[in-house]
Amino acid sequence: MMKGGLTMGCIYKRGTIYWLKYYCNGKPYQESSKSKIKQVAKNLLKKREGEIQAGKSPGIVFDKVTFDELAEDYLRDYRINQRKSLYRAENSVRHLKKHFGGFKVPNISTPMIDKFIENRLEYGAANATVNRDLAALQRLLNLGARQTPPKVNRVPYIKMLTENNTKKGFFEHGQFLELRNHLPDYLKGFVTFGYKCGWRISEIVGLTWKQVDRE
Repeated sequence: MMKGGLTMGCIYKRGTIYWLKYYCNGKPYQESSKSKIKQVAKNLLKKREGEIQAGKSPGIVFDKVTFDELAEDYLRDYRINQRKSLYRAENSVRHLKKHFGGFKVPNISTPMIDKFIENRLEYGAANATVNRDLAALQRLLNLGARQTPPKVNRVPYIKMLTENNTKKGFFEHGQFLELRNHLPDYLKGFVTFGYKCGWRISEIVGLTWKQVDRE
């Protein structure tokens, strides 16, 4: 059926569930309303037709995209552009996957992100470290939204944490050497790395050999 040049969809039943069929750019889409109520299916069909008429991809396209797919696109962007901070991006993705792995992108909401922040803080991560993870999440969602065709139709609000950049308890070099001399051998390399790089413990333990440029 045609209406103002727009190909209209239809509603049909599979068992007791109502399904929709509609077209976007000549491509057919079939989608379950997940309901036994016909009006629910009608409302969803109307929503999809409105999206298509506005020149947007229907929502079902975004419903199939997972966090893991966007995360891989994000890391690929880092590799293609040979960004030196690739290891930090990979570290953030590991943290994010523990919370968002397997989730469909439309289900990633501000309350879910707040829960991720709460869990990271409970685990002992510093505000600055959590902010790097949040920045990675925001960037991977934005990259998905800018693709053609887009993989993300909305980027949820992400509130960054306040950072306290004041560091206390610095060692003089002689004090550090004295401390290191009293440590067991298995800790000496670890604390030396932290002393020279200024990294936090959570950042150091997440570093793997594959992230190190040995040249």
